[in-house]
Amino acid sequence: MTSFVSDKPVAQPEPVSPMIQLTGIEKRYGNFTALHRVSLDVMQGEVRVLIGPSGCGKSTLLRSINLLEHPDGGTVRVGDDSIQFGPRTKLPRAKVLERFRAGVGMVFQQFDLFPHMTALENVMSGPRFVKNTPLAQAREFALTMLAKVGMVERAGQLPSQLSGGQQQRVAIARALAMQPKVILFDEATSALDPELVQEVLSVMKALAREGATMVIVTHEMRFARDVADRVSFMDSGRIVEEGTPAEVIGHPGEERTKAFLSHFRALAAA
Repeated sequence: MTSFVSDKPVAQPEPVSPMIQLTGIEKRYGNFTALHRVSLDVMQGEVRVLIGPSGCGKSTLLRSINLLEHPDGGTVRVGDDSIQFGPRTKLPRAKVLERFRAGVGMVFQQFDLFPHMTALENVMSGPRFVKNTPLAQAREFALTMLAKVGMVERAGQLPSQLSGGQQQRVAIARALAMQPKVILFDEATSALDPELVQEVLSVMKALAREGATMVIVTHEMRFARDVADRVSFMDSGRIVEEGTPAEVIGHPGEERTKAFLSHFRALAAA
């Protein structure tokens, strides 16, 4: 029996680029360095959770992704859009920044809904005023997003008529209405009463199951363990340790990570 070996080169799979790529990000406030050349890759469909003590740079890093904070050095890339920062670079024009931010949804601690607009109008605002989506189309899509977070029956109510958890769900729907490439959550449950936290976490878990690319800053360790694909522990403006939830939260290798997580284990045992 004769065997033949093809001399054709075997096609190699194309390398997959991260959806979010931060390279050497630096951020200073006067003499204080908040971020020390931090690099982070987040793949498409990945849920990355940032944990660490207050003041360690988590929120600054998160806000650098959508350029609410302008780094003093490094490169921020989301999808195909890349912006470099440093002493010899200039900020892009306002329209370029606006287009960049339109692809990055953000959910804040304090909801930041427009108080004079109904839930529906809040969710419609981005598509209408940023993307110039026709009114009927924006309304239909906004109702779909409100239904996604379980808030369609509250579409006509003002933020003052909603609980904190309901307001945060509307804020998530507003971020989703822009059809972003990635969604960032900055301590999305920290301003909520304990009994309202779970309803917001449930929405975030559902988004994770659907394959949304998310970066989440949280102190909810059980949620981080359940939802994250990878966890990054930050301290003093640096990523000290990263890996799967089982590695970082279950069996941390760094002493600073162990010390931080021991506080949560002590609370759970109390």
